[in-house]
Amino acid sequence: MPGSQIARALQAFGRILERGLVIWLVALCAVAFFWPRLPLATWADPFVASKDHLRWWIAATMLAIGSLLPQSAWMEVVRRWPWVLFGTAVQYGTMPLLAYVVGRGLALEGPFLIGVLMVGCVPGAMASNVCTLLARGHVSYSVSLTTSATLLSPLVVPTAMWLTVGRVAPFPVVGTGLELLTTVVLPVALGSLMAHVSAHWRRLAELLGGLVAHATILWIIAVVTAINRDRLEQVTLPLAVALPAINLGGYLSGWWAGRAVGMPASMRRALTLEVGMQNAGLGTVLTLQLFPDMPQATIPCACYTFLCMFTGTMLARYWAGREPSDGQPA
Repeated sequence: MPGSQIARALQAFGRILERGLVIWLVALCAVAFFWPRLPLATWADPFVASKDHLRWWIAATMLAIGSLLPQSAWMEVVRRWPWVLFGTAVQYGTMPLLAYVVGRGLALEGPFLIGVLMVGCVPGAMASNVCTLLARGHVSYSVSLTTSATLLSPLVVPTAMWLTVGRVAPFPVVGTGLELLTTVVLPVALGSLMAHVSAHWRRLAELLGGLVAHATILWIIAVVTAINRDRLEQVTLPLAVALPAINLGGYLSGWWAGRAVGMPASMRRALTLEVGMQNAGLGTVLTLQLFPDMPQATIPCACYTFLCMFTGTMLARYWAGREPSDGQPA
């Protein structure tokens, strides 16, 4: 098959994967859950077997994301630094506190409380950029927020975890920062550099980057489903209430914080989605790394990934039909 046909086939598959992401997620999780009962069960369990290698999936995804970043993204962070610093502060200031208050308020404890706190501590996800585009929001501001949160994550995330998770269970603060540096920041920087110096690499990233990112999210949640097959029935009503409360609280915090400082409507949309849509896939991998003896702690992270993708898409579609008062930015 000629290269152009392969490229078109990959692009078509990427669109199918993206548009039906929730359906693919449910289907793959069902396979992961019922794997021992399937005829293929005589084979090794691929979901459980890949548990210890998920950090490399995250690193590959961050490499792809860095390669897809517009070359202007770094300058946008500098040029718009007051707004970017404000939005990043709202995200990192609101979500850990919100997760702690909700988790404690609903009397969560043990692994579920740790998982909820991890949801609040991780940075924003690139999915918010896609939803901002759909929502007719300020896309370059959204990308700037994600870039800023990613660059600061080795410093801010361990600090937020020390203030919240550290009250529940011990964890290596310095080791967490180094883990984020090696699996998140450095791959993003490397991908951006490679895309800058090599047009061929950038074309390859544009072709495969989205597939890698979506496949990683799908596989991480399927792995969580597989390693918790016998524990999913332990999900309690307080946990089922906590995750939507954090998600909704994040959206409201982003919107009202932007409104309080007179932020243009299109930028408020971007900030709202950025704050509410946490990178819970990264939180899942961090939880597995830091608390290997508590696989149940990954359940809140995996559930939040599914939840924020669903609510973020719904909110974006609602906004898509409504022109922001300041007009859609170029």
